[in-house]
Amino acid sequence: MVESTDEPVDDLAEAEVATVGQRLRAAREEKGLSLEDVAAQTRIPRRHLESLETSDWERLPAPTYTNGFAKSYATVVGLDRVEIGEQLRGEMGGLRPTTMTEVFEPADPARTMPKWLVFGAIAAVALLVVVMSWLNQRSVQGPDEAANDSAATIAAAEPVASAPAIAAPAAQGVVVITANEPVWIQVKDGPTTLKAGVLEAGQSFEIPSTATAPRLTTGKPEALRIAVGTADAPPIGPAATTVRNVSLLGPDLMRGPQTPVAAPAPAPTTSPAVQNTVD
Repeated sequence: MVESTDEPVDDLAEAEVATVGQRLRAAREEKGLSLEDVAAQTRIPRRHLESLETSDWERLPAPTYTNGFAKSYATVVGLDRVEIGEQLRGEMGGLRPTTMTEVFEPADPARTMPKWLVFGAIAAVALLVVVMSWLNQRSVQGPDEAANDSAATIAAAEPVASAPAIAAPAAQGVVVITANEPVWIQVKDGPTTLKAGVLEAGQSFEIPSTATAPRLTTGKPEALRIAVGTADAPPIGPAATTVRNVSLLGPDLMRGPQTPVAAPAPAPTTSPAVQNTVD
């Protein structure tokens, strides 16, 4: 009796069934895709794709994630994702405990929000809060507060308005007339002539402290510098013009150019020589 040497049909069928990894690799190569191409389309790290093709379960994450990787891979290469998922569960059953926990690495770290964008958003929110608080404070400000602000502004401006009063002491002191160049002057105190003649350049004439109403007449005011104490008085008149009866009192000089007043009538005792010099 001859014994048959053929293997059972069921055993041959099982030996010819390809693994999930083999099927995925064959389909990929048939489509002419590389692992980088599949990784770019699925956003699965290349090392995980290699582990799927070689059935290296120890290098793959938890079964749930591995099953999802296999289904995504199958979709790219044109295989039935449901069928691949069921076959993969059968292959992994008993090889890895389903309770295994493993840290899963995100498929695409570039999809996370950049840190600069997070910090920028936080800064924008903080700025918005500050602006809103300021606007809210302005809106609740009452009329009384606004009036107080106005009063404070006026009070702050008052010292500026009273500044001229501080300069008043400068109008006190001895009045001295100094010639910058030769110039004729006449200084009278009522009917008394205190000075009449040419004042040479660099010469000075001091008004006596006993004078009650000294007045100046000259035809060249720009040639004179008049000091009141330690302060210089403003010009007494336009250049190249004759000014008459300009008050030489300190306060009058510091106020600036004056309106000429009529000269008092010459006293009968004035000598003809002095009268000619004055005119």
